[in-house]
Amino acid sequence: MADLMTETPIDPADGWVADHVRRYVQSGGTEGHIWHEGVPTLLLTTRGKTTGQARRTALIYAKDGDNYVVTASYGGSPTHPDWYLNLAADAEVVLQVGEERFRARAARDTPENRQRLWALVTAVWPDYDRYATKTTREIPLVVFTPYD
Repeated sequence: MADLMTETPIDPADGWVADHVRRYVQSGGTEGHIWHEGVPTLLLTTRGKTTGQARRTALIYAKDGDNYVVTASYGGSPTHPDWYLNLAADAEVVLQVGEERFRARAARDTPENRQRLWALVTAVWPDYDRYATKTTREIPLVVFTPYD
């Protein structure tokens, strides 16, 4: 199996996320890192749980020290996004934040840190509170810890 750092991932096929990822990648991260109204985004590359193929998407993030925190909100959908399901099979990912690409390990939030982390992500994107009212599932928070 190829290394996520060197493998060419499958990007979203169409829509605004596809356009955002394309701009982010083509610019080497100089465009796309800061999105709508100053909101920071990163590119997440996971390994598909079924296909084994590298897949990439853009996500809003908040910082928690050296870690990056994202929500698996899927806009309040009743199901988890595919990228989140991929993490259950392989928690090793590649992140691109601006011009920097690096390896990271994903971990789900814990009951002890959920409230604090939720406050961090909703400070960046307040609509997450609205998304949470649209679904009966608990929206997972994922913490990415960079490593060498």
